[in-house]
Amino acid sequence: MITEITTLEFWINLIEKYGDAGILPPIFLAFIEAFLPPLPLIAIVSFNVAAHGPFLGFLYSWIGSCLGCTVVFYFMRHFFHRIFARFADNHAKIEKAKLWVESINRITLFMIIIMPFTPSAFVNFAFGVSDYDEKKYLITLYQAKLFMIGSLALFGHSLVAAIENPWFLIISVILLIVMICLSRIVAKRNQIS
Repeated sequence: MITEITTLEFWINLIEKYGDAGILPPIFLAFIEAFLPPLPLIAIVSFNVAAHGPFLGFLYSWIGSCLGCTVVFYFMRHFFHRIFARFADNHAKIEKAKLWVESINRITLFMIIIMPFTPSAFVNFAFGVSDYDEKKYLITLYQAKLFMIGSLALFGHSLVAAIENPWFLIISVILLIVMICLSRIVAKRNQIS
């Protein structure tokens, strides 16, 4: 079994079977990442792109990720917001963190979400339990996820296309490096890291 997993044929076979499974599995895979931070979104998007092509792989990943983030945000907002507010009132550091989250502008929020390695579950939790404007958060989330998943889809497509043309991989690696550098600048300015 282990020797099968390490072969290219195994993965090509898996992607072909996965591609024939319809739209629910790729959407669900991206959806579940919002609940389980250890799942790498870049791998999920790359897998969806390999199985369904660049456009549909991107679309399914974006829909699933946005749905998952929305569910986590609303769950935190409606079930834990009041409890967390009472808890924060008694702890100065938590109250300070809550106020910091509530003071973030849309551009900073956009940059935080667009970072490819920002754990979605943490961001959705933090903004769900805060008093941050719900509509502003969700609109910014959907826009940022559009760009972030678009770049990850480009990277995933580049991995598949690199077999025929290595320039795709080079361009996507450069784009990924630029995103990481930008995310570090934003994190440093906002004292996130």
